[in-house]
Amino acid sequence: MEKDYSIDTLTETIGVLTRREVEARILIPLIQALGEKVGQKGILEVVSETIIRIAKDQGKDMAAAMGGKSASHFMESLAFWTRNNALEIQVNKQDDTSLSYDVTRCQYAEMYKALGAADLGQIFSCNRDFALIEGFNPKVKLTRKQTIMQGDPVCDFRYDFSSDQG
Repeated sequence: MEKDYSIDTLTETIGVLTRREVEARILIPLIQALGEKVGQKGILEVVSETIIRIAKDQGKDMAAAMGGKSASHFMESLAFWTRNNALEIQVNKQDDTSLSYDVTRCQYAEMYKALGAADLGQIFSCNRDFALIEGFNPKVKLTRKQTIMQGDPVCDFRYDFSSDQG
């Protein structure tokens, strides 16, 4: 049987943290080289827009794979991001209308910093969060005021699923 390479199963196989590291090790030197040739600002805009588009599509695919768009389905999906303690989270609230948690340790931020690309970590990882939930369920509102990637002590994720009720 021939493998269908159009279906993205890489995350399930290697986990999100390893996937992001592989992507970063390719993208960082490419972005730096392109920035030197044509200008960093334009390159970063294109990269950011592209990653946001990809994240929205991944959110749609994730909702389908999880079998629904509820807060509990989304909470189940966090297993991909937390695999191998890539994220350490403290759940503050979880019910049908809300999901609230703080990321207290982020190995994604640690990895980008170790690669000398802490500034790109925001684009490669944190920028995905709002687009991912929009793709997963467009009725959900995400609020996040701080991130470890930007030097804050925690990432404060607050999802409001109330518009999806009824």
